[in-house]
Amino acid sequence: MASSGRMHDSRGDIHRVPELLDLVEHDDGAEAWDELGYRLVLEHELVFPAGFASLPRLVRLAARSDRARELAGAIVQRAAGGHGCDDLLADCSGAIAELRGLLDRHLRSRPADYLAAYLDLLAVGEQYHWSAAMGDFSDDFYTVSCPHCAAEVTIAIGRYGRYSAIRDWNLGDVDRRDLRPVSPEDLSGTGRWMHAIAARDGQDALAEGITYLFGRAECPCCASIFSIADEYTAANRPVM
Repeated sequence: MASSGRMHDSRGDIHRVPELLDLVEHDDGAEAWDELGYRLVLEHELVFPAGFASLPRLVRLAARSDRARELAGAIVQRAAGGHGCDDLLADCSGAIAELRGLLDRHLRSRPADYLAAYLDLLAVGEQYHWSAAMGDFSDDFYTVSCPHCAAEVTIAIGRYGRYSAIRDWNLGDVDRRDLRPVSPEDLSGTGRWMHAIAARDGQDALAEGITYLFGRAECPCCASIFSIADEYTAANRPVM
């Protein structure tokens, strides 16, 4: 077990987070939750030791508290960062497994916050790069390197088009090539899992977008064909 001195929050305090957890357990007030959130998680990447130490208790609260579920998800989304708390994270394996089941049940209810909960589920499944990068496919862009000529290729998936292109900051996306989606039946591994959840829950736009994300693109520079997901994952998946 880690020493209590390591259980600090964003303010360097080791006492305030347990007090706040006691407060929110009995009163779902916004003020206490807001303070708890900024003490455990900062901005997009940072999570503090007190965050991992709090995770089991947050997951227990999450069955009846949306704020607890959201904060637990935010902590797990940042689990791949350089937090230096791998031992604390390992101690949370049971809580993370419980959170996965809770998120899955929440998604089946087709909630208003579907995408946010879906991205949390991806993080729980250690798909941190997709959790951080995916949108709802109304306005999604991904940058990948062509594996054959190393050109920087922009991948667009949204209502404006589904294409690969070279991005010119004066001219926009030039030399567009249509993407080649994969059929749902041909998806495998992570893509199959991601698509199955979205399709199960009637999230048609999300499910369709995934078939493009895990499809293939043509490089506008050398005309070679490559897997979008493979190249994006290779460049962005954290080393665990």
